[in-house]
Amino acid sequence: MPKVKTNDIDTYYEIAGKGQPIVFIHGGFVDHDMWAPQVEYFSRKYKVITYDLRGHGKTGGSKKKKYSIELLADDLKALIDALAIEKPVICGLSLGGMVAQAFAVKYPDSLGALILSDTAISTALTANDKIQLYTLGWSMPLTLRLIGARRFVDYSFWMARVTKGERWFGTDEKVRDYVRQKMSEMDSDEMAKIYGAILGFRLLDLSSVRALTLITNGEFESESVLAHSKKANELIKNSTMMTIEGAGHTSNMENADGYNRALEQLLDIL
Repeated sequence: MPKVKTNDIDTYYEIAGKGQPIVFIHGGFVDHDMWAPQVEYFSRKYKVITYDLRGHGKTGGSKKKKYSIELLADDLKALIDALAIEKPVICGLSLGGMVAQAFAVKYPDSLGALILSDTAISTALTANDKIQLYTLGWSMPLTLRLIGARRFVDYSFWMARVTKGERWFGTDEKVRDYVRQKMSEMDSDEMAKIYGAILGFRLLDLSSVRALTLITNGEFESESVLAHSKKANELIKNSTMMTIEGAGHTSNMENADGYNRALEQLLDIL
């Protein structure tokens, strides 16, 4: 089981293929396996790196009492340095997209290109974001600790349906089952710390990003995230937006072929 020291933790990672490096950062409360369709496809031409974020999967938790998106970006930088990877394409979905943004802003010289998928640029960008943050948002970690991870999974799925709509989950039952299973396996304290990192995420200086950037969203992504993507597209000068048809939030899994084709359009011009 390959692991490498990254700051105060040992990070689990996998590498497949040879060529230009692409690092895929998974979403919150799942693990590197969400990128299986991309590993299979892109490892034919590229060096593909996947890993488990702090608090997730085979990397597991740490003794830190609080997490932040910047901390997760620092972990990514340590991973890239430890593996001697130069200027990789960084691709992140949801939480992974937040980490990718923080990495791009803090470590611009270590970035080859940027892909942001189904992600937010702040948890307090719009008036609606702020309402959800200060009502539902901050209650989530407390609720999690009170009822435990397994019961919290049902609660969070119900809450997502209410606030984001049924199609946000997509149409693939296997994808929903995967997310539910991985969430159920997470340690409650680690899940709460990840929620804390997400809730504390604020708008970064995205106008400083000069790398070629692709912003993607599933067709059924929430209106909130779509608004964030439009703002990111405005702020990042060298960026373009694409829609993944027939997909919700986990667009890379729900329509893997469409997602891969979208990424390929960026990769082909690097």
